[in-house]
Amino acid sequence: MNIKLSVENLHCAHCGEKITEAISKLEEVEQCSLNFLAKRFSVTIKDEININEFIKKVNNLAQSIEDGVTIKNPSNVEKENLTLKLSVENLHCAHCAEKITEAISKLEEVKECSLNFLAKRYLITVNGETNENDFIRKINDIAQGIEKEVIIKSPSKKIIPKHSDHTHINYSNENKVCHDSSCDCSSHHHQKESFIKKINFEKLFLVIGILLFISAYFIKVENIKIITYIIAYFMVGSDVLYKSLLNIKRKNFLDENFLMSIATIGSIGIGEYSEAVGVMIFYKIGEYFQDKAVNNSKNSIENLLKLKVVTANLKTSDGSIKKITPEEIRVNDILIIKAGESIPVDGVVVSGKSNLNLSALTGESLPIYIEENDEVLSGSINIDGVLEIKATKLYKNSTINKIVEMIEEAGDKKAHTEKFITKFAKYYTPVVVATALVVAFIFPLFLGDFKTWLGRSLIFLVISCPCALVLSIPLTFFSSIGYASKNGILIKGGNFLERLKNIEAVVFDKTGTLTENSFQIETISAFNSNSKEKVLELAKAGEIYSNHPLAKVILKSNDIKIDENNIKNYQEISGKGISCQYKNNSLLVGNKKLMVENNISLSNVSVEENSMIYIAENGILIGTISFNSIIKTNSKQTISELSKMKVKSFMLTGDNEVSAKKIASSLNMDPENIYSNLLPQDKVATFEKIKTKNEGVIYIGDGINDAPVLSLADVGIAMGGMGSDIAIESADVVLLQDDPYKIVQLLKLAQLNKKVVFQNIVFSLGIKIIVMILGILGLANMWLAIFADVGVSLLAVLNASRILMTKKL
Repeated sequence: MNIKLSVENLHCAHCGEKITEAISKLEEVEQCSLNFLAKRFSVTIKDEININEFIKKVNNLAQSIEDGVTIKNPSNVEKENLTLKLSVENLHCAHCAEKITEAISKLEEVKECSLNFLAKRYLITVNGETNENDFIRKINDIAQGIEKEVIIKSPSKKIIPKHSDHTHINYSNENKVCHDSSCDCSSHHHQKESFIKKINFEKLFLVIGILLFISAYFIKVENIKIITYIIAYFMVGSDVLYKSLLNIKRKNFLDENFLMSIATIGSIGIGEYSEAVGVMIFYKIGEYFQDKAVNNSKNSIENLLKLKVVTANLKTSDGSIKKITPEEIRVNDILIIKAGESIPVDGVVVSGKSNLNLSALTGESLPIYIEENDEVLSGSINIDGVLEIKATKLYKNSTINKIVEMIEEAGDKKAHTEKFITKFAKYYTPVVVATALVVAFIFPLFLGDFKTWLGRSLIFLVISCPCALVLSIPLTFFSSIGYASKNGILIKGGNFLERLKNIEAVVFDKTGTLTENSFQIETISAFNSNSKEKVLELAKAGEIYSNHPLAKVILKSNDIKIDENNIKNYQEISGKGISCQYKNNSLLVGNKKLMVENNISLSNVSVEENSMIYIAENGILIGTISFNSIIKTNSKQTISELSKMKVKSFMLTGDNEVSAKKIASSLNMDPENIYSNLLPQDKVATFEKIKTKNEGVIYIGDGINDAPVLSLADVGIAMGGMGSDIAIESADVVLLQDDPYKIVQLLKLAQLNKKVVFQNIVFSLGIKIIVMILGILGLANMWLAIFADVGVSLLAVLNASRILMTKKL
C-alpha cells in the first residue's frame, strides 16, 4: 500500500535525508522517498498496517531528528485547522504566562499554542471544527484560574459571553461593566476606576509604605515600631497578599506572589520585621522598573508598527478628494499624497515629483527622488510636493503591511534557546522550593536551631521564580529582530536568528546580489581598419528597436545619432540578434550563433566573453562590444569582512568561466568557490554539493527565481525583495536594500544576540546559585535574595534591551 504524506516545517535537506533513512528502516516500510521541494513523502507500507498509528510513529521519529517537523496524511484531514491570533491583557508575570500557555496546549482541540509574551499575543492553532467564541471563553476560564485579571480576546471582533454564575467577561475593547444586580463578583468587570487610576493607587500605597518604613527606624518604642512596620507591610504588599490568597484557593502555589508572601510572612514570624517590609518594598520597586524597561523596549519596536496609515486620500472620478481607510483602496485607484503624509499602498507615480523618506522601511537616511512612472512603496513618507499615485496592490499585499505582519509574527517562531528556557522554568521553581523545605525542616533535625534554618530557607523562596530568564531571553531575540527591522533587515523569527550564529559559508547568486541587474560596456574592439566609433554606430543602428538589456546599454552610450530613415528590412531573429540594411549595407548584430549561421569569420576574436555582441557589415566582422556586470559598491567590502569572520564566500552564476572569474578576481574571491555556466536547474545540485562540505550555509538571491535553493539553505535570504511575494514566502530573511553588506551586519547581530543570551543565562543562574550557597552557609540575607530575584531580572532585561541602543555593528 502506497501513501502520500505531506511535510511541514522541514527546512533542512540534510535532516530530510536522515528522516527518510530512519523511516525506510522501519519494519513495516517497504520503500520511502522524499520530494524535498514539494515537501511530500511517498511511502509504501504493508497492507495490514494502521495508517493513523503509522503516521504517529513517523512523526515521533521525525521530531527526534528535527524538532517541529509535522508529517500528515492530507487526504485524511477532515477540515482545515483554524489559526487564531488573540491579544492578551493584564498579563504581567512571565512565569504565570508559561503556566497558562501550558494549560491551553493540553486542550484536546489545540494543535499548537505559542505566546509572544512581549507583544502580548497568542497564536493558537485549533481543530477546524472548533467554535471560536466558545474556545475563547474556555481559555479565559483557564487563564483566570491561574491569573485572575487576565483577558484573552480576538482583536478583530467582539464576543458576547455566555452568562454564568462565576464570571461576566466582556471580551471587547469597551469598558468592562456588569449590569447584573444579582452578580456578586468582585473581579475586574466591576471596576469603578480605570486601569491608570488603579496603578496610581498602587504607587500611592507604595510611597506611603516607604515613608512609614523609613520613619520606623526613628521610633524608640518597640511596640509602636513593630506596628508601624506591620502597617507599612500591608500598605506595600496588600495586592501581593491578595493574589496569594486567590492562588491558594485555586491550588496554584508555585506563583511569585505566593512565594514572596510566604517568604516575607516567614520573616515576620521570626521577628525580622524590617527585613520583611524592606524585601516587599524592593520587590515592588524592582517589578516597576523591570516592567518599565520591558515596555521601553517594546515601544521602540512598536514605533515601526505605527507606520500603518490610518486614512488615505482617494481621487474620485469627478476630481474631488474622499477620505477612505487603506483597506478600502482598490487596484488602479488614484491616490493623492500630500507633503508629510505616508504612502498607504504600493503604487506608481502618475503625476508629480518629490523626495521620499524611506528610513522607516530600509534604514536609509538619505531621501530618494521620484518622478512620474517611478514605483513607490507603502510606508514611504512624502517629504515635499504633492504626488498622484496609482495603486498597484491592495493594502493587505502592500510592503508596509507585510513588514508589520512579519515583525508581529517573528516572536511566534521561537529559537531553541527560548524553548529550552521555557522547559527549564517548569522544573526550576519546584526544585528550589523543595530545597527550601529541606533546609527548613530536614537540616534542623540534624543540626538543630530551627529558627536559624527557617530564616535561611526563606532566601530560597524569594529567588525561586525564574523570571530573569523567562523574560530576558525572549526579550533578547525580540530586541535583535526589532533592531534588524529598523535597519532594513526583516528576520522572520528567533529560530532563524539563532541559526545565523553558526554559519560557515555564504552562497551568492551573482546577479542582483554582488552585481547590479544592469550592465556596462567594458571594451569595444574594431577590426579591419574600422574605428570604434563606427562599430558603436552600427551596433546602435542594429539595436535601435530592441528591448534586450544589452541593447539598452548600447543605445544610452555615446552621442552618435541614428537616422531611422537609413534602416530598412529590419528583422529580429529570436535568441540570436538582428538583421537589417543600414545605409545600403547589410548589417548583422547579435551573438556568436548568428555569426556562425551566416558564415562570418571570427578569426579576429581572441577571447570570447559571455556578454559580447558581434557586429558584421556586408559579411565581414568589423568589431565586437563586450559588457560586464556592474559590481555593487559594497560587494568587495562584504567579501573581505566575511573572510575576516572565517566565513567562506561562494558565487553561482550562469556566466561563462571567463566572465565569472573576472568578477571573482575583482572581489578577491577564491576561484575554487566560483561555479559558472549554471542553468537554473543546476543551482539546486550545486548548492547541495556546497552544503555537504559546510556546516551552516546561507543562500542569498533576488528571491524571484531562487525559491528552491532558498528553501534548501539553513537560512535563505532574499535581497531587495519586498516587491516580490515569492521572496517573502520562500526566504527566512528579507533585505529591503540592495546592499550586500547587510549580510555582514546580520551575522554580527546574530553573534551579539548569542553573546547577550549567554550573558543573561550565566548571570541569572550564577547569581541565584551563589546566593543559595551563601544562604545555606548563613552568609546571605533576604536583602541579597531580593537582589538575586528582582535585581537580577532588571539587569538581565536592561542587558537584553541594550541591543536596541547599538549604534553600529
